[in-house]
Amino acid sequence: MNVLGWLASGVGLGWGLSRLFDPARGRRRRAMIRDRTVSAAHAIGDAVDTTARDVGNRTRGLMADLRARAWREPVADSVLVERVRAALGGVVRRPRSIDVAARDGRVTLRGPLLADEVEPLLRRAAAVRGVRDVESRLQPHAEPGDVPGLQGGRARPAGGPRLDLLQTRWAPATRLLAGLAGGAVTLAGGRRGGVGGIVAGAGGLTLLAQALTNLPLKRLFGIGAGRWAVTVQKTITVAAPIEEVFDFWSRYENFAQFMAHVRAVRRTPEGRARWTVAGPAGVPIEWETEETRRDPPERLAWKTLEGAPVAHAGVVRFETQPDGTRIHIRMHYNPPAGALGHALASLLGADPKRALDEDLVRFKSLLEDGKTSVRGQTVTREALQ
Repeated sequence: MNVLGWLASGVGLGWGLSRLFDPARGRRRRAMIRDRTVSAAHAIGDAVDTTARDVGNRTRGLMADLRARAWREPVADSVLVERVRAALGGVVRRPRSIDVAARDGRVTLRGPLLADEVEPLLRRAAAVRGVRDVESRLQPHAEPGDVPGLQGGRARPAGGPRLDLLQTRWAPATRLLAGLAGGAVTLAGGRRGGVGGIVAGAGGLTLLAQALTNLPLKRLFGIGAGRWAVTVQKTITVAAPIEEVFDFWSRYENFAQFMAHVRAVRRTPEGRARWTVAGPAGVPIEWETEETRRDPPERLAWKTLEGAPVAHAGVVRFETQPDGTRIHIRMHYNPPAGALGHALASLLGADPKRALDEDLVRFKSLLEDGKTSVRGQTVTREALQ
């Protein structure tokens, strides 16, 4: 087994070195690794700085709270009103309809609200530091009806503050603690072995991955995320009139001539587009899309139909510039295994973001120079007219 392991390591090392020092593409791959390393170093530095500030702020806040509780310093009425008002948003859907007054630690609440919000509001107000008593002059209503204070605006969800771990996005300090806990559980599960160790390891890896990416689980694994697991945004300027750029882009049949992974696009009798794309190991994948918006020559939007192997949606905006037309692309998609699948594909060299960059460069060459090269073949614009 040791011999096989050394043999596999040697083969992998040789394959990696051959790709890095390949005369044709080795220089480009080395530059890409250098750029990604520098970018990762900057990202790590920013994350460390942000986390340090968050931990420091939380520590100072905790110490200030402990000192205030220990010494019971008197609180000015104006300060107490602001503290209570700050606590309303988590339990009342329309906090602006509530009037707060304070006198010598006694808080009075007035205003209309829904009946199911009364008790949570009173509990929250009583828990505010400095509050000695709460007097309720609230006006509960079963339904908003025609009550002015409960009309208009965007209702806030009631229910009180949620634990950081239950929120969509985690604070930096929470991510740090969750990542450390996830790593520790993963190591413990690996040492334990057996079914229990596998379960613990899987749970630890999940917690670690969520701490590193700060994505909710449905986007992380692509389960229940619809088309919104991964978002890609790109911008490029083409030296051509906006009408010309929009017209060329809106003819999807041309996409196979500048997108390396697109094999063919055909119009269906219903006016949709049926795509054939090269998937993993070159296996063809097909899906259909429909336009959700078309505003010539400024915007095109689309989405895949139900049952597509890779659900996605996006919008392309075109803007006139002094030097041509600026193209903004924003695309959302859900690859197999969600954001983790996207990250794995990127590590294996199948980075959709980089592929889109290269496709856009070829699109730019077609419109500006009249020709480009895709999959080793030269394509001219005249041949596509």
